[in-house]
Amino acid sequence: MRGLDRLRGAVGDLERAVVAFSGGVDSSLLAWAAHDTLGRDAALAVTAVSPSLAQGERQECAETAASLGLRWREVVTHEMELAAYRRNDPDRCYWCKDALMEALGPLADEERAVVALGVNLDDLAEHRPGQRAAAERGARFPLVEAGLAKADVRRLAREVGLPTADKPAQPCLASRLPHGTEVSVGALGQVERAEARLRALGFGEVRVRHYGDLARVEVPLGDLDRLLGVRGQAVDAVRAAGYRYVTLDLDGLRSGNLSPAPGA
Repeated sequence: MRGLDRLRGAVGDLERAVVAFSGGVDSSLLAWAAHDTLGRDAALAVTAVSPSLAQGERQECAETAASLGLRWREVVTHEMELAAYRRNDPDRCYWCKDALMEALGPLADEERAVVALGVNLDDLAEHRPGQRAAAERGARFPLVEAGLAKADVRRLAREVGLPTADKPAQPCLASRLPHGTEVSVGALGQVERAEARLRALGFGEVRVRHYGDLARVEVPLGDLDRLLGVRGQAVDAVRAAGYRYVTLDLDGLRSGNLSPAPGA
């Protein structure tokens, strides 16, 4: 059976769905499949709003949802009120997803629906305690149930014409803080401002790792020379966000490199 047919089958089993919609390719494909398979009245895409969501990403969620004709809304999550989340231990994502499910639960009850998250097969091999929190609260992972890895998701997204098919991964802003560094609104804002300024210089895929007054900038290896070519502008951009020192990681961008290895 084709991947798209398997996904339709997994989504169809839900009958009604509330899809956690972050605007990335995984949640976009899942939201599209729910809308297309179940119908608009039975599928609701919901974007969680908190200090860890960059304003640019929030706007893109709204635009993507509108372009796909999704029934969409925002909901505020309150993970910043949890000391266990702010402490930023390796299980931080558990508390983030727990807060997400706390916010989505009433909507799912209202919709008489199941909460669905855009987790793919590759995610299962990574350190993502948030998946456990979501599963404990009854969430379903239709992409996993359909046997779809990240490459499959991108291929299907292109096949159905999704605007996010080639969108780079954009994890939450808290992922830029090393474990043990307290998550604060101030730190998240610094990261957001620094990355926004670097994107304005033409670097679409970038991470600014936060170490107090030092920022460690990561871009894909293919962009290192280009970043060095505008070194002065890049340094000014990051310092304008509130950092004193700016460093460049010569290993390039590695998504999730501040997370412990699975099983660690």
